[in-house]
Amino acid sequence: MKHKIFQYDPLLKSFEKDFDLRMENYKRKKEELLKPGQTLKDFANGHRYFGFHQTDGGWYYREWAPAAEKMYLTGDFCGWDRYAYPMDKKENGVFELFLPGQDALPDGSKVMAVVVSNGQELERIPLYATRVVQDPQTTAWNAAIHIPKAFTWTDADFVPKKNLFIYECHIGMAQEEGKIGSYNEFRENTLPRIRDLGYNTIQIMAIMEHPYYASFGYQVTNFFAASSRYGTPEELKALVDAAHKMGIAVLLDVVHSHACKNTREGINEFDGTAYQFFHEGGKGDHSAWGTKCFNYGKNEVIHFLLSNLKYWQTEYHFDGFRFDGVTSMLYQDHGLGTSFDSYQKYFSLNTDTEAVTYLQLATEMARQVNPNAIMIAEDMSAMPGMCLPIKDGGVGFDYRLAMGEPDMWIRLLKETPDEYWDLNSIYYELTIRRPKEKVIGYCESHDQALVGDKTIMFRLCDQEMYWGMEKNKDNMVIDRGMALHKMLRLLTMSLGGEGYLTFMGNEFGHPEWIDFPREGNGWSYHYCRRQWSLADNPDLKYQYLNAFEKAMVTMAKKNRVLVGSDTQLALHNERKTLVYKKGGAIFGFNFHPWRSYEGNFLPVPEAGEYEVVMSTDDYCFGGHGRIYHQTYSTVEKDGKTGILMYLPSRTAVVLKKKK
Repeated sequence: MKHKIFQYDPLLKSFEKDFDLRMENYKRKKEELLKPGQTLKDFANGHRYFGFHQTDGGWYYREWAPAAEKMYLTGDFCGWDRYAYPMDKKENGVFELFLPGQDALPDGSKVMAVVVSNGQELERIPLYATRVVQDPQTTAWNAAIHIPKAFTWTDADFVPKKNLFIYECHIGMAQEEGKIGSYNEFRENTLPRIRDLGYNTIQIMAIMEHPYYASFGYQVTNFFAASSRYGTPEELKALVDAAHKMGIAVLLDVVHSHACKNTREGINEFDGTAYQFFHEGGKGDHSAWGTKCFNYGKNEVIHFLLSNLKYWQTEYHFDGFRFDGVTSMLYQDHGLGTSFDSYQKYFSLNTDTEAVTYLQLATEMARQVNPNAIMIAEDMSAMPGMCLPIKDGGVGFDYRLAMGEPDMWIRLLKETPDEYWDLNSIYYELTIRRPKEKVIGYCESHDQALVGDKTIMFRLCDQEMYWGMEKNKDNMVIDRGMALHKMLRLLTMSLGGEGYLTFMGNEFGHPEWIDFPREGNGWSYHYCRRQWSLADNPDLKYQYLNAFEKAMVTMAKKNRVLVGSDTQLALHNERKTLVYKKGGAIFGFNFHPWRSYEGNFLPVPEAGEYEVVMSTDDYCFGGHGRIYHQTYSTVEKDGKTGILMYLPSRTAVVLKKKK
């Protein structure tokens, strides 16, 4: 077949012309962008030409501003004289300024571009600024000259693990004090926690500079600047290097799906026109997010965005990217309110084919920079081929976030008592995949922890968490909440994907929601922090959940649970029991709220002796110790092989065949 994707999913053959168009667009765009013999890696060097560059003889400053008539550089180095340093206009809308002398732009000095467009003088932060800071008195943002300090990387031999256990995190809220945390605090205090839990990858949010802290980093203004709220570029490098020393890969939560509409401190209307980077008119405005939408068909935009990816890979050694808002990129209506229940909805006039092409170029370029780059798409539409190689007709990502899984859990917890849960539907949601396409499974991410939603543990227990989490107190609500919290995580981790993700603090059932400081809460940091002391307190039950998380990840690694497909061995919806094999382990679940099964027949794939390697009901995890860690010998029943064991209510058990 012309495209290998048709071998994986023959139903897609009906859309062969659409896949032909996908690949023709990709090839044609590469021909437009690249000179003979050039690669995308060679092409994506905008950051090495534009912006500020110190040489032996002085400083070069360059910008791309095609609609500008004149440009000037001003700053505290010249007493903010707006016209002291006019820039030369070159070809293709490029402006250039040379300042003689290595000390012409001192380290840390504030600078601003003055753009004259259509008779207006506009103040703009340089597009390729690598450091942007906020004045504490005026709250205004300015670019700051950053002369990189000598930094010695020690990660030359680092290679990310193949099976990803991802810890989604936010630097600013990773500390317990009511303030914004720093890169150094995260490196010293939070990284060791992540390592001890067994997670091998961190996905850092809100790194690209954003003026509004409460946007969670999703309204980016300065694409090449690491947020100055948390410290210096060198401190971010030290964090990444330390993570690599611990065997932890570092992913950047990259926002190429949209941009902040701010003009003075953003890229919007840098040269006086909205169409410099974005679509004109309504197409350029995201109605739901109040942001600007990139024009992915414009070669200069592709150059800017691909250079941005390469910059984060080379300057900061990020191991890959989690692409935010991919669904919004893929469709003209941004996927808002669309139910993707037929293939026709992926291949229609609603599809933004230019965005598809850009994503193909992005995945290819990232792997040219680093063959081990990890690429994850946040795409709730499940576009066919998103996680297949480009040569097979795909888009080139490694994984897609399984966004339907947390939606399912929240919907069930909100609407359906657990005695009425349909295990067939749950099993289907956790195991459905596009053929050959990998997903990252998860119960909850930052999305489920924000104000307006609740984490699983807080939804299960609510106000009881304020007074019922002491170990010496019995509380039925807390018991139920802890039991289901553990079972849902074990089930989702083992069935839900070829990788697994959690958001920081959720592993120990962090109470309450995340609410960033804003006018509505008096600019308080009270709900914008992580109370690690709860997990460390030996008198509180949070410690049980934290211990369970560590044991679960350790067990999954040891038994290669994320590798391969599952084999369902039994599913009884009325009894609320489920048994399956995944990796080298057998998983047995009893979701029934009150029925425990004495002498339960638990089927296994082959005869022999089996031992319990983990149980959600173990005392060390806050359970009741009803599962005996003994050896079970197989028996035959109704022509099937299995073991007889006690399977208590709201309990999951993991077994392994003894050698």
